[in-house]
Amino acid sequence: MDEMQAQPAQPCSDAEVLFLEGCRRMEDGDGEAEGYFRKALALAPDLAEAWINLGLLFDQRGEPEAAETCYRRAMELAPGCAEVPLNLGGLLINAKRFAEAGEICQKAVALAPASAPAWTNLGVLKACLHLEEDAESCYRTALALEAGHPEALFNLSYILLRQGRFAEGWSCLEARPWYQALAARLPFPRWQGEDIHGRAILIGIEAGHGDMIQLCRYATELKVRGAKRVGLLCHPGLKALFATLTDVDAVIPVAGQMPDLSWDFWVPPLSLPYRCETRLETIPAHLPYLAAPADRVEKWAALALPEGVRVGLVWRGNPKFENDADRSLPSLGLLAPLWSVPGARFISLQKGAGEDEARRPPEGLALLALGGELDDFADTAALIERLDLLICVDTAVAHLAGALGKPCWVLLPDHRTDWRWLTGRSDSPWYPGALRLFRQTETGWEAVIAEVATALEAFVGDARGC
Repeated sequence: MDEMQAQPAQPCSDAEVLFLEGCRRMEDGDGEAEGYFRKALALAPDLAEAWINLGLLFDQRGEPEAAETCYRRAMELAPGCAEVPLNLGGLLINAKRFAEAGEICQKAVALAPASAPAWTNLGVLKACLHLEEDAESCYRTALALEAGHPEALFNLSYILLRQGRFAEGWSCLEARPWYQALAARLPFPRWQGEDIHGRAILIGIEAGHGDMIQLCRYATELKVRGAKRVGLLCHPGLKALFATLTDVDAVIPVAGQMPDLSWDFWVPPLSLPYRCETRLETIPAHLPYLAAPADRVEKWAALALPEGVRVGLVWRGNPKFENDADRSLPSLGLLAPLWSVPGARFISLQKGAGEDEARRPPEGLALLALGGELDDFADTAALIERLDLLICVDTAVAHLAGALGKPCWVLLPDHRTDWRWLTGRSDSPWYPGALRLFRQTETGWEAVIAEVATALEAFVGDARGC
């Protein structure tokens, strides 16, 4: 979603001088900007531009209530300014106050019908309401008004990819901005689909661990296209695991200084499906494509695990992820219905957030907490290899289990479901035969977990030959 900053006018009063200085400091990321806006408002309480930018500062700092107060005051002072409903609409969408957001986003479009950001914001709202046809129309209107508008392209890509419309979806996803910092650090050209026969190509690092686990499979695709050498930049916690990839010649953990290595090209991992012209029916899905390193298999083989059908659990993701409040379960206790399944034995792979809860589960929930023993993803892979089933939320371990070819059930949120799980499917063409998807409805997690408990009873019965 776009947020607009009020632009300073030429100063003609002390208040406007203070406002102008606040804008300068805001652009520089200076924490003193708020003080200048407040000083400006002390002299000129009706200076709408100062209220707008003060609201934006609060918005960026994660203080939505304060931001909303500022935006609404600015709307009173400048009812014809489209920037205010644009910013307020985005805030209300993030707060899931969709009815109010609809009114505000429509107001922004009415005030500025030629504004690509206003139409993009309205599209985001429609997508949140599962009105994907309407959302797509809004994004395409934004692009007709401003060709190449990056936010419209990026948001359109999520609609298209969720629907399996990969040809255009991958192309639109190229508008994402977050790989640019890496591009500035690599002294060789980015691969744009040229012939790579006999060339050396480096797969960059972007997004999270799960994205890297999902997309490292494309090293094989690059070798098929004739690359003589394929390297892979990765998070340090993935190095030992990625060393098991058969078509990767160098695994380079990124920690601080970028290694000085010579390559012909580099490519962001999320651009690989685009450059390899992946379609729904041509996803490279030969499982498994990862394995637990032999030393980790030996390490975890020595650990006694409970007898019975071993079920791993991960119920929370990284709290820094933008959609974590929706994808993560609020507590381990929500999974209590699973413990009623005879013969199931539960093992926690939960790390970070939720790890303390695993060590002290609710009364009556027998749980072996091993998350704290996992040093990296190679350890996690070795432990997953010893499980019969993994049940988890949408986080990196789901991709890991899929890449290992192990049975994994993924609990998906209803709000902003990630594009890679497509729409309305209970399976994943990225991990055929391994992943089963359980989708949340508007009623919350309880119905999903009841469905999982029923499925688990059948799974355990089959495993025990009952």
